[in-house]
Amino acid sequence: MSSITPCLWFDNDAEEAVAFYTAAFPGVVVHDTNYYPTEGLAEFQQNRAGKVLTIDFEIVGQRLMALNAGDNFTFNESSSFMVNFDPSIDPDARHKLDALWETLIDGGTALIPLDEYAFSARYGWVRDRFGLNWQLIFTDPVGERRPMIIPALMFGGPVQNRAREAAEYYATTFEDSHLATDTRYTEQTGPAMPGSVMFSDFRLRDQWFVAMDAGGVQNVTFTEAVSFVVPCSGQSEIDRFWAALSAVPDAEQCGWCKDKF
Repeated sequence: MSSITPCLWFDNDAEEAVAFYTAAFPGVVVHDTNYYPTEGLAEFQQNRAGKVLTIDFEIVGQRLMALNAGDNFTFNESSSFMVNFDPSIDPDARHKLDALWETLIDGGTALIPLDEYAFSARYGWVRDRFGLNWQLIFTDPVGERRPMIIPALMFGGPVQNRAREAAEYYATTFEDSHLATDTRYTEQTGPAMPGSVMFSDFRLRDQWFVAMDAGGVQNVTFTEAVSFVVPCSGQSEIDRFWAALSAVPDAEQCGWCKDKF
């Protein structure tokens, strides 16, 4: 079974975004492009007839789906992508990190400036020109090697301090899961509540995720701008995941559901 795929909701500029990421990252592969049908569309979709619906692509091993779907939702800091650069295995890691930063920040915004921090010798958080969030970081993983790119979930606002609860819940929902790093805030590391998650990661099937609690007051939370496509072997598996994950009946539509986080 293939990995869980992040789906990115773009405001009718998915093609432009994929072209931008193809130029920014090495080894981008576009696997498939699907189009809106030319007839039979709902009235609000009529202007998209024949245009690109989704682009299935891959960045350094991370499968992604870009969805052209209008301005209903926009990206925010609750969902981002960690980009790991390991200087212990790549002597050119700093140059590559800095070059990627310069590309992503062109037309974008630095949320955390690229600099040296206590947790990393090189780190920065950037929102690119399409609003998507990236965290570039020097890392020296211990134990099982992590992928270069990992979806990161930040729990703030109405789900503040629930990162560990969520990770454990997902790990019990998906088969072949693994809870890994779990680093907590202390009174000395603040400003978050002691015991909340500073950084954690976990694996669902073959897909790694990062989960963290917001370090300060954070009003944004998860939206349909970033969702996750779960491939299933049949209707019985769909039903099992639906029963475990769907917690907001009003959000249910087609194959979409929203969980309690």
